[in-house]
Amino acid sequence: MTNVSIEENVVVHTVAGRALTVDIFRPADIPGPVQGLLFLPGGGWQTANRAPLKERYGIRMAQRGYVCVTGEYRVMDEAPWPAQIQDVKATIRWMRANSERLGIDPAAIVVGGKSAGGHLALLAAGTRGVEAFEGDGGKSAVSSEVAAVIGVAPVADLTEFARRPSMARLFGDNPAAEVVKAASPITYANKNYPPTLFAHGTADDRVPHAMTMRMYQALEQAGVPVDLHLYAGQDHFFDQEPQFSTAVAAAMACFIARYVPVQAAVTTA
Repeated sequence: MTNVSIEENVVVHTVAGRALTVDIFRPADIPGPVQGLLFLPGGGWQTANRAPLKERYGIRMAQRGYVCVTGEYRVMDEAPWPAQIQDVKATIRWMRANSERLGIDPAAIVVGGKSAGGHLALLAAGTRGVEAFEGDGGKSAVSSEVAAVIGVAPVADLTEFARRPSMARLFGDNPAAEVVKAASPITYANKNYPPTLFAHGTADDRVPHAMTMRMYQALEQAGVPVDLHLYAGQDHFFDQEPQFSTAVAAAMACFIARYVPVQAAVTTA
């Protein structure tokens, strides 16, 4: 396994007095630029605790030769929609603007996430140039485009979620249909969507795996390269178990190697 260097609580952007921070996991002994992965935590848009991602994916992905950045975003008690997707795009732009420092190819950035974090990752992947979602953080002149996306038990369609009472702090009471549609990743499943990897447990009673299947089918029909890993009988929290997080990390590494080639060279100052 590759040695890993870790840098924690790095401030990437400050918005409304709130500092957004990330943890960075790098392969310590691989020269040259590598692919970068931004991975976002879940928490029902109510929390965004990235701490468990350190062992689950941060270290594992760095050991496989990738730079993994575990991020955060403002949750519903801090700011209403679309602040969350704007925070994610600000972090992507920060990664691209700081690619030399991170040791990544700026054209080889992947975004991924679990559950609500998976929703934001999938939405970020499909909404390049959607002004309402871009925000002005993280050097707004820099692109928020990603080369690929990963969703672990992700929320791909907000139709079943957005009007729940628990979501009123995020979207308000009875959000308009066009708001829900615009915030749903499946809306953007077309031929221009980047390569996608899904991982989901078939016994998930929080985010049904049938939702992931629908987006998988939409992307496949559009001609997008898309991988799907289903884990029979596993619930929403399946990847908390080391045997599954190891398997998902291996699937992510294989997926990135196949679809996200490194092209640029890091300039030595």
